[in-house]
Amino acid sequence: MNEDKTFEKRKKMIYDFICDDLYVPMKQKELAMLLQVSKEQRDDLKRALEALEAEGKIYLSKRGKYCKGEANRIVGTYRANQKGFGFVLLPEEEGDIYISEENTGGAFDGDEVEVIITKESGDRNREGQIIRIVSRKVTRVVGLYQKKANTGYGFVLPDNQRIIQDIFIPEEASKGAVNGHKVVAELTSYGGNGRKPEGRITEIIGHVNDPGTDIMSIIKGYDLPTEFPEKVLNQAERAAKPVSDADMEGRRDLRDWQMVTIDGEDAKDLDDAVSIKRDGDSYILGVHIADVTNYVQENSALDREALLRGTSVYLVDRVIPMLPHTLSNGICSLNEGEDRLALSCIMTVNGNGIVTDHEIAETVIRVDRRMTYTSVKKILEEHDKEEIIKYKELVPAFELMEELSGILRKRREKRGSIDFDFPETKMVLDENGHPLEIRPYDRNTATRIIEDFMLLANETVAEDYYWQELPFVYRTHDTPEEGKVRALAASINNFGYSMHIGVNEVRPKEIQKLLAKTAGTPEETMISRLALRSMKQAKYTPENTGHFGLAANYYTHFTSPIRRYPDLQIHRIIKDNLRGRMKEERIGHYEKLLAEVAKQASEKERCAEEAERETIKLKKTEYMEDHIGEIFGGVISGLTKWGMYVELPNTVEGFVHVINMTDDHYDYNESRYEMTGVHTGKVYKLGQRIHVKVTGTDRMLRTVDFQIAEGEDIEDGKDQWQNDSK
Repeated sequence: MNEDKTFEKRKKMIYDFICDDLYVPMKQKELAMLLQVSKEQRDDLKRALEALEAEGKIYLSKRGKYCKGEANRIVGTYRANQKGFGFVLLPEEEGDIYISEENTGGAFDGDEVEVIITKESGDRNREGQIIRIVSRKVTRVVGLYQKKANTGYGFVLPDNQRIIQDIFIPEEASKGAVNGHKVVAELTSYGGNGRKPEGRITEIIGHVNDPGTDIMSIIKGYDLPTEFPEKVLNQAERAAKPVSDADMEGRRDLRDWQMVTIDGEDAKDLDDAVSIKRDGDSYILGVHIADVTNYVQENSALDREALLRGTSVYLVDRVIPMLPHTLSNGICSLNEGEDRLALSCIMTVNGNGIVTDHEIAETVIRVDRRMTYTSVKKILEEHDKEEIIKYKELVPAFELMEELSGILRKRREKRGSIDFDFPETKMVLDENGHPLEIRPYDRNTATRIIEDFMLLANETVAEDYYWQELPFVYRTHDTPEEGKVRALAASINNFGYSMHIGVNEVRPKEIQKLLAKTAGTPEETMISRLALRSMKQAKYTPENTGHFGLAANYYTHFTSPIRRYPDLQIHRIIKDNLRGRMKEERIGHYEKLLAEVAKQASEKERCAEEAERETIKLKKTEYMEDHIGEIFGGVISGLTKWGMYVELPNTVEGFVHVINMTDDHYDYNESRYEMTGVHTGKVYKLGQRIHVKVTGTDRMLRTVDFQIAEGEDIEDGKDQWQNDSK
């Protein structure tokens, strides 16, 4: 009690001193000298100054001097780096604020924080100090439990590398966990003043070496739901009734139209079917989407759960669906030969790829055949006789689809649509989840047909509802910051490429031209990545601001209501409109609702993408464990002063650390994207093809280590991708 009184007294004395009219802003050291604070009491002075700062009575200037009054406080999201420092991301401003390790104020990655600027140089280079945690984002941590030898307590080593401190677990809070258990720990204290964060174990996922524990740890780490509540499952069961005459009443009957679904072999939730026929010089293209809203009523338990999930999550070994399987793989899936309710966008498209007329209607459909991308590719690309005979009644339609797809693609290309053709990863796992094969996903004529038709339907629906001026959810992609595009232009100059950037205007056409120029060159993938990094992320919004990447004025997501909530949401709006319900009250209802729906969907999409990426990285690391010591051909995909990233043709990326480049000392030239040997003059450039040996892997960090392989190593090594890299 006396200590508290003494501290408050000191605080008042310091504050009164700073408030004096004769006071000149000083650094802590200067204050200590003037106030004759002994070395032993300097910590008390620091504590008092920090307390006054937290109360907003004083603030630290950019030069590190204490001033009376409150500094300009900015609220943003803290993103931590595994090296200790971080950045505060600001929602409405361009540029982030750098936070050094000593100025993080105990913030965890994702926390909403209050920050003051302590240093500014140029337009965008700002440093700051976190002075208050507004709200905590991290409340639980997934990690590896390690018990301290000969004690009762232990620690959780977080899987999330952005959480740089281990979590202390008292013995009574360990739930019986043993060394090597992957666990979920709830934080009970965030630490500070030299103390570690503290927690209690709420769940033991399994032993680190048990099959499935690795993926389940990622699922828990991203807080993805693993089961549906019983109420939701019961509701789905009740809703999943066969299509009845009453269901079909008032709908346009298209069951006699020839139509197919085209998906991957392992797809089970078939939410889009396509039909096509000629009409003079035009094409009648039908994109028929499962009418999920017929089974998921607004604000029902099913609907609330779908909004909470926001999206289905596709991990390497499983799908975490947005809707229960009864619906997603059952009555909502457009299964071959079965009557299904749909929302159809039927478009008349002329020979130039322009939609001259369209109709959006509630329909009842029956899919003729469930086709796979492989089968359609065999028919159209490989002209496989067996496949052509097997599907002979559909071959003319597939040929018509290929024709129209080419026209649509050419039209999008002409207006400047950007097509990032990165190789996606296809993985084959055994029954224990161990990767047997990794290869690039095959993007072919069949996948492009579906992609082109879905894009057209999405644009057509978005434009229709934009001009009706009704509440809607759009898929938007903002124009990139000019500074980032100018930095991209400067980077590509080193490779002999250039871009035209207008005054205050960045056009997608210029990025598209750049990608066309680099197609087939060693630096293609690297320049595509640089271009992608210069762009903003696409998101869902109730306002239509266009889609930069597609060079589209209007765009939405209409085609996947089984796996994306925004699609489900706009189906509801479309049906209300078609049925004449879109009166003032209903319009007001949607206007109030949509901003939150768009925000939730965007956040859940980011979370799903990150989880998907982490599971792929994990399985790539596990796969390369079986190939340590082997030689592979690859391409230099990134350079830093610490070494180089090399990507193999199977999409695995590993790192060659500079300390393993033992033949010389290498200097890194950032502007030219190259490393040069000081003595040998040997040069390594982005896009260069080289051979590497796998030297190690780290499942915890999900990284693969390489070293450069030369001479005899290449001859002796089992280079299973050597030919691909020549």
